[in-house]
Amino acid sequence: MTHPGLPEFWAYAVWLFMIVVSIWSIFKEAPVNTTVKHVSLSSIKYIEPIVSFFHRSPLPLFFLKIISVSFFILVIYAGLKGTPIPERNIATVLTWNIWWAGLIVSIFFFGSAWCAICPWDALATWFVKPKLWFKHKINNSLEITLPKWLRNVWPAWFMFIGLTWLELGVGVTTSPYATALLSLLMVILATLSLAIFKNKAFCHYVCPVGRTVGFYSQLAPVELRPIDENTCLKCTSYECFNGTDSIDACPTQIVMGRLTQNTYCTSCGNCTQSCPDNNITWRIRPQSHEVVNTARPHWDESWFMLALLALTSFHGITMMAFWESWISQFAQKIGDSGQLLVSFSIGLVISVLVPLIIYTILILLVRYLSKTKIKFKKLFTGFVFITLPLAFAYHLAHNLNHMIRESVGASQVLLNPLGQGALPQTISDDILKEYNMILSQDVLFAIQALLLMFGFWISIKVLRSRGKNLLNNSGIVILPMYIFILCVNGFNLWMLTQPMIMRLGSLCISPLQ
Repeated sequence: MTHPGLPEFWAYAVWLFMIVVSIWSIFKEAPVNTTVKHVSLSSIKYIEPIVSFFHRSPLPLFFLKIISVSFFILVIYAGLKGTPIPERNIATVLTWNIWWAGLIVSIFFFGSAWCAICPWDALATWFVKPKLWFKHKINNSLEITLPKWLRNVWPAWFMFIGLTWLELGVGVTTSPYATALLSLLMVILATLSLAIFKNKAFCHYVCPVGRTVGFYSQLAPVELRPIDENTCLKCTSYECFNGTDSIDACPTQIVMGRLTQNTYCTSCGNCTQSCPDNNITWRIRPQSHEVVNTARPHWDESWFMLALLALTSFHGITMMAFWESWISQFAQKIGDSGQLLVSFSIGLVISVLVPLIIYTILILLVRYLSKTKIKFKKLFTGFVFITLPLAFAYHLAHNLNHMIRESVGASQVLLNPLGQGALPQTISDDILKEYNMILSQDVLFAIQALLLMFGFWISIKVLRSRGKNLLNNSGIVILPMYIFILCVNGFNLWMLTQPMIMRLGSLCISPLQ
């Protein structure tokens, strides 16, 4: 069964918005300086005691970790022992319909909060550096310094592409058993990394979910920052970085006084607990602030952001009704058979390369039009942030469709997590889901359209700011990048208007089966 696409009314509304904003932004000079207001949660009288408790006590995160680990263990057990029917097994329903869809939505409000309670990291820490069952902190890690050539997000980039291949190509999302094995693999990798290397190399450089959360968190409305920057300047002990006798060091080696972006902050709370001056708190900020003003990319990070853009769109393409026939026809031409993994792999590679090639050509064109002497690499990494809001907005809109439509009836799966005696879902069951959504279909369509407008607006703000800072021009000279934003968001809009195959449903099978 397929979900209905976005109605024409909303498609035209989004296009009108994009065209008007584009014309305005080309001819309206970008401001040189922008004033940004932050609101410290510690300064709000009525919630300050609650905020302080969360800052200073490890108990809230500990209990949340217990909950996340409990559900994780349930996923493993159900996946290995329960029914192979994906829509009747809590392993696949909880992992792909609720957790993965809800995770992207949670970033929109809470940034990298998920990383603070991640069961993969929690289990790895309890295995290697247990503090639960002993009075004194025990460290079973070899504490080897990670080689310099691995201190980048290239491992996460390859993992991200690999997981996409497993998810969509092999069909992990439709197999409770494979979902459980994949989940176990992530715990094993996190544990081995922590047992061998200093700090949390897996979270910092390898985990594709953590890096996705980290980059998207640049668009979150919350940030963990110093209350008084002068206090950090006077600090000589750097407990936020080094930790204390009872509190671990920052897992991703961040010095709080120098923190300007959320990318590698895992919201673990170590810095708030270790700071001797209680000088670290959560702040509310405009969602565009970091990605527009303070985020500074590196070469590897630029490639990860482009992969986010490409693979979020690729997920959408593979859920179009025409995808299966397309890939089958292509497989016949190249002589591929069986699960069509070769054909799928070629499609995956093409989906990654096409946005990269187009973006590269347009950056070269901007460099030519501006007649600048700025190196290509600096322009490439400087403008790449325009892709982040576009990817995030579509990812949110796409996942909301899954979460709102396909999570209906999840309570029944919770009552029978192993799916014992359950029959496959019927077309009637799918139709009933459409009538029992927690939001009406019209409201869902409106939210999806507004999200694409939001992503486009933030992307334009990023472009104008980067154009002004890099080339002292936010208009005609960077027109190729305006075209890039319009085309990408227009393509994402087109995908939302198409009927989308359900991830788990009566007629939902792996695209390669």
